[in-house]
Amino acid sequence: MKNFKRILSVVLCVCLLASTAVSFAGAEDAATGTTPTRLSVTVNGDTSASRGFCWYTAEEADTKIEIFGVPASEYTVEDVVCEEWEGNWMHKLVVTGLKAGIPYSFRVGDGTNWSDWGTFVTDNGDDKVSFINIADVQAGDYEGFMKGADTLAGAFRTLPGADFVSNCGDFTNDSTNEEWDAYDKAFGAMNSHYTLVPVSGNHDGLGVEYWFNNMFALDTTESVQVKDGVNYSFDYGNAHFAVLNTNDLLSVSLAQLKWLKNDMNSTDKDWKIVFFHKSPYSLGKDAKWPDALYLQESLVRTLDDCNVDFAFSGHDHQYIRTKPIAGNKLNEDGTTYVLSGTAGGKRYEIRPFLEGHFLKEDFVDKIVIQREGVGFESEDYIGGCFETVEINGDTLTLKTYIVADADGKITQVDEYVVTKELGENEITFTGDNTTSEAEYALGVIPSFLCLAAYAIANWLPRFFIMLPELLYSVIEYDVF
Repeated sequence: MKNFKRILSVVLCVCLLASTAVSFAGAEDAATGTTPTRLSVTVNGDTSASRGFCWYTAEEADTKIEIFGVPASEYTVEDVVCEEWEGNWMHKLVVTGLKAGIPYSFRVGDGTNWSDWGTFVTDNGDDKVSFINIADVQAGDYEGFMKGADTLAGAFRTLPGADFVSNCGDFTNDSTNEEWDAYDKAFGAMNSHYTLVPVSGNHDGLGVEYWFNNMFALDTTESVQVKDGVNYSFDYGNAHFAVLNTNDLLSVSLAQLKWLKNDMNSTDKDWKIVFFHKSPYSLGKDAKWPDALYLQESLVRTLDDCNVDFAFSGHDHQYIRTKPIAGNKLNEDGTTYVLSGTAGGKRYEIRPFLEGHFLKEDFVDKIVIQREGVGFESEDYIGGCFETVEINGDTLTLKTYIVADADGKITQVDEYVVTKELGENEITFTGDNTTSEAEYALGVIPSFLCLAAYAIANWLPRFFIMLPELLYSVIEYDVF
C-alpha cells in the first residue's frame, strides 16, 4: 500500500506538471474568507529535504499543509506562522524530512478550505542542475503582470524540467495589496508548481519595509537583517548559490559582504553563483548613480576573492552579459556578470554616455535591446527576456531568450558555454556566520562612510567628466 501511494503521488505530480506546461496564467481574483492566495514555494534549507511555503488569507485561519500520498509522520512541519499583515493574514511554514529526488504534490489551507494541488521536486544530489532566471516584472496592474507571466510561461515551454526559478527582484512596482493580488492573478497558477528563489529588488524593499520577507518563507537564520530584504544561500546539485540584498544600507553593508565571503568560503561545491538586484555593470538609467556603481568597488572585490563563477542581477531592464571580470579588468578566471533583462513590459534604452566612464565597452560580450534604443549596434527584440542555465558536471550552458510581445514567439538571442576543472574549491571557513543586531548596528556608520567615500572620491569626478555627454543625450535622444 505504501509503494502504491508513492507511485500514485509520482503519477499525479507528472500529470499536474504536464497540465501547467500548457496554461499557467489566469488564477482567480483575490479570494475572501480563508481561501489561500499568493501561494509560493521557496528554497529553505536543504533543497533535497525541505521547502518553504507562504500564502495569505483574508481572515485568520489555521496554517496547515497536506502532502499527497505521504503520511504526516514521514515529514516534519516547522516554523509555523500566522500573522496579520497589511489587512490580510500571512501564513508560513517549512516542511523538512522529505526524500531526495522525489516529485511531491501538496496543498495548503486551514484543514477545510484548501488551495489547489501544487507540485515541487526535491534535489536528487547529482551533478546536474538547471534553472530559469528572470527579473524586473515591476508591474502595477494585471495587464503588466501578464506580460511577465507570459515570459515565464515561455521559459517553462523552453526548459520544462527546470529545478527552480530565480527572480532577481522588483516583483511589483509599489508592493501594495492591490499589486500583489494582481501578481497572484497573473502568476498564481504557475507559482504553485515550481520552487522559487526570490531576490529583493529596490521596489520590494526600499520604502516598503518587511514586504519582501512577508511574501516568502525564506531561511533568515543568517540574514544580516530582514527589514528591506533577505540574504540567504543554498546548495543544489554540484553548485552553491547565494542571494544578496542590495537594498541593505542603499547598496550592500559591510556585514553582508562579510557574510558573503564566509558563505562562499564554507563550500567546496564546484560552481559558485550569486543572485542580487542592483547591477555593478550596466548601461541603463540607474547605472549612473553611486548606489549601484559602488558595487564595482565593494561586491566585485568579494566575488573575486571567493572565485564566484556567475553573478545574475536586474534593476536596469536590459540584457547585458560581460566577459569574465576580476579586479574590474578582463580576466578569463573572473566572474561573468549577467544583467538579466526584464521579463515585463518596462524596458530601458541604452545610455551611451555611460560607456567608457562606468562600463568599458570591451567588458561587454553580448547586449540585447528589448526596445528601440540608442548607442550600441544591436538587433532589436521587442518582448520579455528570460535565461536558462543548465549545469552538467564540468559544463555550464547559459541561453537567453526573448518572448515576442506580438505573437509570443520565442527567439534565442544569446548562448554562452563555460567548462571548468572540478574539485578545485576548498572549504576555508567553518565558523558561525550569523550577524548579531549589535554587530550589524556597529557597522551601519562605517558602511555608509564607505559608500560616501566612494561617491565623493570615485563616482563624482567621473560623473562630472561624463556630464557633457549626458546633456547631449538628453538633448539629442531625450534619454537621461
